[in-house]
Amino acid sequence: MTQIWVDADACPLPVKDMLIRAAERTGVQITFVANQPIRLPAGLPMNAVQVPPGFDVADNYIVQHAQAKDLVITQDIPLASEVVKLGVVAVSPRGQLHTPESIGQRLAIRDLMSDLRDAGMVRGGPPPFANSDRQQFAKQLDSWLAHRPKT
Repeated sequence: MTQIWVDADACPLPVKDMLIRAAERTGVQITFVANQPIRLPAGLPMNAVQVPPGFDVADNYIVQHAQAKDLVITQDIPLASEVVKLGVVAVSPRGQLHTPESIGQRLAIRDLMSDLRDAGMVRGGPPPFANSDRQQFAKQLDSWLAHRPKT
């Protein structure tokens, strides 16, 4: 049975709330993975996995447990790249779908931006989470829920 995996350390609250509503509505299993405790409502097909602190520990857990056709929600482009190779659907909390065709370019842009930040040529991070991001994520989530294998 397919399920949703959430790289939860940096998951925006509106996305978490949408996922909770999706679990209530559809019964889809959702696993939040983080290196800190996560509170979830009781009685839903959801669980939280707390991994030890460390670089990429949560990411590695998700890569080891996600299966083809599952959905992984992450802002981490390298994690998205790893799970896409496994046949997993990867979506950012802003609703950006990562595909085998797009992930290479996104990794290259990520690396370029990191180099530019390191050189002091670019400052700041992504813009604040907006309503348009919420809508785009909801669209991707609804699409995956509608098309996921139920067995």
